[in-house]
Amino acid sequence: MITSKLGDHLPLYRLERIFERQKVHIARSTMCAWMRCAGELVTPLVELMIERVRQSKVIHTDDTVVPIQSHGAKQCRKGRIWCYWGDEANPYIVYDYTPSRSRDGPAKWLAGYSGYLQADAYGGYDGIYHSQNVTEVACWAHARRKFYDAQDSDEERAVQMLALIAELYAVEREVKDADDATRLALRQERSVPVLDRTKTWLDNEQELVLPRSPMAKAITYAQNQWQALTTYTTQGYLNIDNNASERTLKRVAIGRKNWLFAGNDAAAENHARLWSLIVSCEQHKVDPQRYLTSVLAKIGTTHNGDLKQFLPDEWKREDAAEPMTHHEEANS
Repeated sequence: MITSKLGDHLPLYRLERIFERQKVHIARSTMCAWMRCAGELVTPLVELMIERVRQSKVIHTDDTVVPIQSHGAKQCRKGRIWCYWGDEANPYIVYDYTPSRSRDGPAKWLAGYSGYLQADAYGGYDGIYHSQNVTEVACWAHARRKFYDAQDSDEERAVQMLALIAELYAVEREVKDADDATRLALRQERSVPVLDRTKTWLDNEQELVLPRSPMAKAITYAQNQWQALTTYTTQGYLNIDNNASERTLKRVAIGRKNWLFAGNDAAAENHARLWSLIVSCEQHKVDPQRYLTSVLAKIGTTHNGDLKQFLPDEWKREDAAEPMTHHEEANS
């Protein structure tokens, strides 16, 4: 049920009908209660994943809207789901829910964090960059999108800038499978000169474009973000864009087209915890249904100090080491 709703985007009312066709009658209210209980049960495990992600050298983050049902109101209010993606040493993706897009949400989640934070230009992160030992890493995909959208009104300049950005991405394709040291060296050798040419182009064209035109807005965005847009060339383990986080949030966007809204803040918080497990499973190529079946059966009697065994990558290693039963061998 959890995998079907949050992994396959099937709302509970559809699952209710699917189960009925199998002569299994489960009320939607019962399924809601099961979801709530499961989410509460895995809370210590998700908190362990959050602790690990906060130990990362770099965290990717992004957010999207999740509609929250407001009883008595004609429209749903807008809550937010945030994702936080850890690095290779802490390979987990965790979600967090906040009732609004207030800067208090990421500020609370990232309290005490030091390292690199890759995100969009949302002003709510500014306090984190200024008050903590956190370095901003901007997203070239966001910058590129603004120049792409400006093509309708200023095609010539847009094409010039898109060509420069394409050179940056060409380097990234070449260094994709390289180690951090090699990636850093090639970026310094090849990407930095392209960035220098790009900065010169931005400085020159900023004086020539109409102040309120789409091109002027695109140039201003890149200029304001320039230091953060070049940070990725200073470390081999940083990325040129934040597309990974955006892709991670697509499941929320697809889901809300199906289940439409969360019933209340507590339900949205619960979804965030369960999404954290499902998406981290998929990151490690673990079947989330098989994983949740195992974890939910054991976690209630497991001491918090032993929860590491349920981290998706740890669980995968232990599961692979266990001998298969005759039934599993027949089905493999």
